[in-house]
Amino acid sequence: DPTFAGIGRSVLVLAALWWAWAAYAWLTNIVDPEEGVVGAALLVALIAMFIAALAVPGVFGDEGVLFGVAFLVVCGMHLTLYALAGRGNRDLFGAVLRLAPWTLLGATLILVAGFADEARTWLWIVALVCTYFGAALSGSTGWQVHPSHFAERYGLVLIIALGEAFIAIGIGATGIGIGLGEVVAAILGLLVATSFWLAYFDFFSIRGERLLVDAQGPERVALARDAYTVLHFPMIVGIVLFAFAMKIIIGHVGDELDSVVAFALCGGSALYLLTYSGIRIRIERRWRVSRGRFVAAVLLLLLLPLATRVPAIAALALVTAVWLGLHAYELVRWREARAESRSVLTS
Repeated sequence: DPTFAGIGRSVLVLAALWWAWAAYAWLTNIVDPEEGVVGAALLVALIAMFIAALAVPGVFGDEGVLFGVAFLVVCGMHLTLYALAGRGNRDLFGAVLRLAPWTLLGATLILVAGFADEARTWLWIVALVCTYFGAALSGSTGWQVHPSHFAERYGLVLIIALGEAFIAIGIGATGIGIGLGEVVAAILGLLVATSFWLAYFDFFSIRGERLLVDAQGPERVALARDAYTVLHFPMIVGIVLFAFAMKIIIGHVGDELDSVVAFALCGGSALYLLTYSGIRIRIERRWRVSRGRFVAAVLLLLLLPLATRVPAIAALALVTAVWLGLHAYELVRWREARAESRSVLTS
């Protein structure tokens, strides 16, 4: 459904899937998945999540109930395992009890939405608000985070999302003649996908982990929740939007983009870059954006009107140019900080 409404519904589904993934990233950060009962419960959750994934294309149609049931099982198994892990830890067990009502309410509303018709989208919105804001309201006391493993999980899921961008290029080229335009578009798409990767792993991934290591107690938990569980989500959305745009562009390099695809192309990269400013504001607790990335994001948004008036390959070239300009700036502007962070990593 390549419309703005379709994008909105897709983001809602992605938010639910992201919650499920993040919940288990937190869980497996403190429990051993190879233990008998834990491994068996994770297998049940895996099967339920796989069924939910199969139902995703029809989640706002005939498969809404199936998705809701599977998602409720995933959330129920997560809370059960966390409660078992917290039996000998009063603070952790209390944290699980504070989170459980919000998680189960959100999952139940998603199941109820499967039976609804016109109110389905609104029920999804209410469900996700309950889930995410409930997690924030339940507080950061009692939870545990092991920084290295936790940061690594989020880095790996970002790589998985980037794999979607590479796959989208191949899907877009299926069934069409591969000429010079398609080859150039594929190269430009690969450059942008690599830019997403470089923006994260060249500096941020190292710095983020160090910040988690330096923080302690509830402060560490709150930072992990805000900077990773919450603010990594718009990064994933940005990558998925770009992947969607590339799937269309590869097959229509000489055509002008419609407003939806142009938004996905320019807005996806802009959202990804703006997230870093959000993370910086959260860490420093003052209004201080990542200057280079903020300017690049604004430039990408300013390209939106132009992206609908030039051939798709030209619009992609402009987006690529902004990314390359940003990396050139950062290699010069942050070379000392980058070298310092990487020296800490290798020492």
